[in-house]
Parts: sequence; structure tokens; C-alpha cells
Amino acid sequence: MSFRCTAALLTLSTTRFSALTQFYSQLFNLQPVVLRPNIYAEFHLPGLKLGIFHPTPTPHSPLPTPHSSTGMSLCLEVENLDSAIAHLTQLGYPPPGDIITASHGREIYAYDPDGNWLILHQAESL
Repeated sequence: MSFRCTAALLTLSTTRFSALTQFYSQLFNLQPVVLRPNIYAEFHLPGLKLGIFHPTPTPHSPLPTPHSSTGMSLCLEVENLDSAIAHLTQLGYPPPGDIITASHGREIYAYDPDGNWLILHQAESL
């Protein structure tokens, strides 16, 4: 037996709902398409839906801790990496390292307020 997936969504669980929702609103310069204050926010981006939710504690779902290493990374392709870095810096989350030049273009690593890893990537011009 198989199933058919009709949509996919990346979600971030946080105990700091307002801070994370505000960060992604400012990062994307978008308001959430769905907003249930202190419960759930959803952003629609090209090729991705990003949901942010405040978890309800259960015996089987541990709550995240601020600035924990989650293993999650959100890769965002940008038109201009230098502008994206300036924007993150203005938001108070400057990338801690240097730009990396890879075979597929330039990228830099940064973090959101909960410590989730952001990879900002500018494709190589052809």
C-alpha cells in the first residue's frame, strides 16, 4: 500500500513564538498567510510553506530549548548574497562566518533566534 503526498511544509517548533514569527516576517518582508497568535503562523514562499508553531507539551514530544542545535537547516536561494547578509545583520542576526565559494555559487551560514541553521545561497551566474 502507498500514499500520495499532496503538499509539504517545513515547520519550526518554538517556545518563543512571537520572536520567531517576527524574525521570519522581517527576513522575508512578508506577513504570515495564516496567523493564530501564540499558536501558529504560516508563510508561503516560492516552492515552500514555512510553519511556525508553539508546541503543546505531551509525554512524547520534548520542547525545544532556545539556541539549541536542532539539526534543521533552511536553505534560501537569494538574488544578492551581500544584500541578504546586510538584511540579516540589520535584524540583529549577522552571519558569524565568512562567505564560502562553492562550485554551485556563494553561500553563508547564519542562525535564526532559536538557533536553527540558515544557509543563504547565491547561484553562480552563467
